[in-house]
Amino acid sequence: MPSALIFIADGTEEMEFTITYDTLVRAGVKVQSAFVSADDSKSVNPPVAKGSRGIGILPDTYFEPGNSGPNKFDLLVVPGGAKGAETISQNTAVQELIRKYIDASKYVGMICAGSLAAQTSKLPKQPLTSHPSVKAQLEGDYEYSESPVVVSGKLVTSRGPGTAFPFALTLVELLLGKDKREEVRGPMAFPANTLF
Repeated sequence: MPSALIFIADGTEEMEFTITYDTLVRAGVKVQSAFVSADDSKSVNPPVAKGSRGIGILPDTYFEPGNSGPNKFDLLVVPGGAKGAETISQNTAVQELIRKYIDASKYVGMICAGSLAAQTSKLPKQPLTSHPSVKAQLEGDYEYSESPVVVSGKLVTSRGPGTAFPFALTLVELLLGKDKREEVRGPMAFPANTLF
């Protein structure tokens, strides 16, 4: 069974986090969320993360670099939300982990402002996308695309809350194949003319 680690921080965009988490679980992926603290403070249990719209989400665990490597998970996901994406993408342990996943040929997904983690992690120039609000920060260093989802080798990027379903379904397909993607997508009852 494939496994995935999804980061969360205060300010993470709720839809990008929950739609990705939920869709992966529906596909049978073992998913764990890890709270990235803005100040590296820790208590016994991770706090409720306050999302970008003020919705509280309880993470599964704190982010521990030693327990988060590509030997433990098949996919690493960085959601957006301006404040949350900044906290996650500026974390040096996260940056190192992203490079380790790519070097180990494991998938890394980034959505919305989460795509800034490609830049802070110093990933090489390649196709990617992001939320329009951070396009100017990325287009000089990457082959910027307006596509809803961009797959570049093991890096998968997407635009925002409105592309969270095609992003999550693409991750399902990459991990488990097209048949599993369709099996998960069908019961979600998207309108008949939905293109993803």
